[in-house]
Amino acid sequence: MYRLKIKARAQKDLRTLAPVYQNKIAATIRALAGNPKPQGAIKLTDREEWRVRQGDYRILYTIDDNVQEITVVRIKHRREVYDR
Repeated sequence: MYRLKIKARAQKDLRTLAPVYQNKIAATIRALAGNPKPQGAIKLTDREEWRVRQGDYRILYTIDDNVQEITVVRIKHRREVYDR
């Protein structure tokens, strides 16, 4: 079982969403603790991050297998998530 950490920026992203999306995304994040690379998860090119979809939203996260920790970095709409 992996430990979950959510960066402040990702917490802010989550709070700005409608409650129906908040609940679905929170459930997806909790599921990552048991399986950090679920079906559909993709390792991003040129980044250390992974991406998982939840509807039109994307959850970006990093995996540290040495300490069994997942850090959620961003939660954004699919058209905005990859902008830096």
